[in-house]
Amino acid sequence: MDEGVIKFTSVHQRQKLYFDTQIRQQLQELNSWRRKLFELDVIGCDLSRYGACYGNVSMRYVLPESIHYSFPKAPGYRAFLVTGTQTGNLEDVTEQHYARVYRYDHRKNRVWSEGPIEPSSESMTHGAIYDLPLELNIRYVIHIHAPQLWQKASQLGIPATAEKVAYGTPEMAAEVQRLFHGTDLAQKSILAMGGHQDGIIAFGATVEETSLTLLQYLTP
Repeated sequence: MDEGVIKFTSVHQRQKLYFDTQIRQQLQELNSWRRKLFELDVIGCDLSRYGACYGNVSMRYVLPESIHYSFPKAPGYRAFLVTGTQTGNLEDVTEQHYARVYRYDHRKNRVWSEGPIEPSSESMTHGAIYDLPLELNIRYVIHIHAPQLWQKASQLGIPATAEKVAYGTPEMAAEVQRLFHGTDLAQKSILAMGGHQDGIIAFGATVEETSLTLLQYLTP
């Protein structure tokens, strides 16, 4: 099992992160929805199945007057906050469980970040989704493990990446682009990771929208 293993070169500066009131409120809302998903066991730990913890969430890091963290940055520089590696076992997370990714390069397979914890092993995939056209207004990405969705992705019409492509790799970034151009990914805002057992990713303009996309599929 390689669940939770970081497959990119991580250039991480360990330091405390400071947030203004607006960012702190957005994080609290994100954490609240994350807890709901934890209670559904689509974020959590299952050592017998995966050998590690699973699930992560992220949000675009936007400061209105900052040229470093503004929204319309070029691909590869769209900064975001993401839960740290191996935090899926935590029912509740705090600001100390987030890293700030401020640069990522799919070609070099490298991620630059800062914070009290290293970023999720899925950070490269999160970056690939944020690199989709800005008009989609993608501000949140949630990765869960849901066998009931993953196994029926084709039946449910959920776009899926190729089975041979592993998570957190440059090839996965290319798969996100392929799905965007060749399927209805932009309309459905959800995809299955064909080569990553039970992996499902949703994205949206708000954390509520992103979470409800998942919940509509998870609800029988």
